[in-house]
Amino acid sequence: MKLHANAALSLRQRERMACRVVELGWSLRKAAAAAEVSERTCSKWVARYRAEGPAGLVDRSSAPRQVANRTEEQTVQVIAALRRLRFTGPEIADVLDRPVSTVSEILTRIGMGKLGRLGMEPANRYERSRPGELIHVDVKKLGRIVGGAGKRVRGGGHHYTGSYTDAAGTRRGKAGWECVHIAIDDATRLAYAEVLPDEKATTAIGFLRRAVAFYERHGMTVKELITDNGAPYISTVHAIACRMLGIRHLRTRPRRPQTNGKAERFIRTMLGGWAYGAIYASSAERSAALDGWLWRYNHHRRHSALGRQTPITRLNNLLGTYT
Repeated sequence: MKLHANAALSLRQRERMACRVVELGWSLRKAAAAAEVSERTCSKWVARYRAEGPAGLVDRSSAPRQVANRTEEQTVQVIAALRRLRFTGPEIADVLDRPVSTVSEILTRIGMGKLGRLGMEPANRYERSRPGELIHVDVKKLGRIVGGAGKRVRGGGHHYTGSYTDAAGTRRGKAGWECVHIAIDDATRLAYAEVLPDEKATTAIGFLRRAVAFYERHGMTVKELITDNGAPYISTVHAIACRMLGIRHLRTRPRRPQTNGKAERFIRTMLGGWAYGAIYASSAERSAALDGWLWRYNHHRRHSALGRQTPITRLNNLLGTYT
């Protein structure tokens, strides 16, 4: 029951007023004056009370029982079918020659207002039960910072890094790229990351060794590793390194990045909180800020997927260590 700020009658006051007339024999005028409402309002609530009892004193919907121009049910079913094919509201309106506002109202009414994963195969969510059972590894390229903040702050194009045309006639920037290698544990979301100059197989192997050592310092033994099908991860030397470390290497299916979704989601969080979360004067300054952000992520940032726990708390709970 929703009442506006100046409402004279609450549900209890309505019942009290109706009982004075029906059970105590008060006149409508006297009961209305006592409740500080009009005689007409008092008569309405008394009539409802006589007909339905206390249930009749609850507010009713003001919507009409019948709408003359309501969209036909068959059209509503067609709109729903097109929505399951991932048509947008304007696209459905164009196909059926209906106003966009009408289509949007119908989609909201039938619970299909947000497209989301509608019409797609259900998300296959999984989570390992023990720390170290599976770690997700990926790489994210970031443009080097040359001459201060970039176009996200200054706007415009490549006005300070410079560019050149290679032998093939392709324009290329001079600043180049840095590669952020990341690893995140499936069970605890405990994360490790480094900014490295490239994504060669030897660089990825060195990062993997340091990541394994990082997890060992936290009492975890890495059993499996999942990556995409990037060049450093399908190389022979990487397979040999995994075998030497006693790690089983899993790879995602081609064109299925959601299989490595925890790494992809961590990268999004990292970009927003660290890479693009501040204005850096240089790449070195940005790289130096990574350790502090990782500490906050692992020790202070609560995760809804972990029941509002931090990764380090989840790790301690699963390992039974509380230090």
